[in-house]
Amino acid sequence: MDIEDYTTLKRDIQRAEDYIQSIAPDAIVFGRTFDLGPSKPGKIEARLVGPEPDVLRDLEQQALAIFKADHDAKGSRGRWYERVKVIHPKLSEEQADAHGITTRSVAQAVQSTFEGHPVGVYRERDEVIPVLFRQPAPLRDDVANLRQIPIWSPAAQRYIPLANVVTGLETEWSDRVVERRNRKRTLTVVTDPTNDSAPTLWGRLAPQIENLPFPPGYYVEWGGEYESQTEAQAALFAPIPMFVAIMVVIVIGLFNAIRQPLVIWLTVPLALIGVTAGLLLTNQPFGFMALLGFLSLSGMLIKNAIVLVDEIDLQIKLGNPTYTAILAAGVSRLRPVAMAAATTILGMIPLFGDAFFIAMAVTIVFGLLVATVLTMIVVPTFYAIFFKAKKDDDGGTTPASASSDEGGVTAAPPAPA
Repeated sequence: MDIEDYTTLKRDIQRAEDYIQSIAPDAIVFGRTFDLGPSKPGKIEARLVGPEPDVLRDLEQQALAIFKADHDAKGSRGRWYERVKVIHPKLSEEQADAHGITTRSVAQAVQSTFEGHPVGVYRERDEVIPVLFRQPAPLRDDVANLRQIPIWSPAAQRYIPLANVVTGLETEWSDRVVERRNRKRTLTVVTDPTNDSAPTLWGRLAPQIENLPFPPGYYVEWGGEYESQTEAQAALFAPIPMFVAIMVVIVIGLFNAIRQPLVIWLTVPLALIGVTAGLLLTNQPFGFMALLGFLSLSGMLIKNAIVLVDEIDLQIKLGNPTYTAILAAGVSRLRPVAMAAATTILGMIPLFGDAFFIAMAVTIVFGLLVATVLTMIVVPTFYAIFFKAKKDDDGGTTPASASSDEGGVTAAPPAPA
């Protein structure tokens, strides 16, 4: 259903579930929201794999009992659905041979009576409509007429009742859906969280399911959101080391040194302080969108640190002592760094009202807000530690010594005029 305000979505889903449950107490009722990216019907999927359907059905009932016992799980169900009654005509081989009837012809006769046997297609513009041959409604609507189904007898060259070639009708329960995954029978049991996040619910259910007494040849695989996030994160993280290495090389080439890039990269973990606080305050999960926001945030923090470190080096090149250069650079770059962070934060705040991008916006806003403040404090501190700056320094680090860590010619500071 469509709603105007996503903040009422949780309440509306609960109302719809309660209403359907009241008019259909035996129905499995669950509602879910539209997900950004690949979406599956169940956020928690336990795939029970094995050769025998009866054993899989037994494991399914044990898994469903565990799911339903959890206070936060809802809509627990199996993908094979409930077993249905199937009527099997028991063919008399002697009578069938006498009339030239085979089991295949009996199956086709039953199918053409109740479901319809496809004999062609009718095309209307871009639609293809199947043409079925089947018996009139009075005959196919009542299963009691099964014995009276007409079946063609090649020996008699006429239609005869099915009762002439069968000795009885057997009714048994059968699986109407049997799924296979990687050519193995797989019965998937799914459920959805009510309040907790999918990873939290999965963390409670997974140990219990994996401790079930699986017979030899049977095991469980996990799908749903756990599988989707694992695949998405694997695809996302695969190229990250290469690009991080390129960024490190660029920063090292920019300063032609090692210590300055080290000071810059040490500021990136500071963002986790604000990110964690923001996600906890807004009750947002650290999912795929939050991960994208953190990657974007890392670039912003590196940029701010580069601006500050570059100004410190510039102050040192002008002949200022290291300690004085750190203080002067912090004062002069406070406004540009703060304004850049403020404009980014103000631009992301409107996304707090978006159901899809709120996690990414919270990650960037809170991470940038806290890390910017800490950057103006921690970066100068790290710089002072690595370059051994002291308050009572009378001389500064020269441009040559500030831009190279591998030795070289060190020029003396210019004499005062």
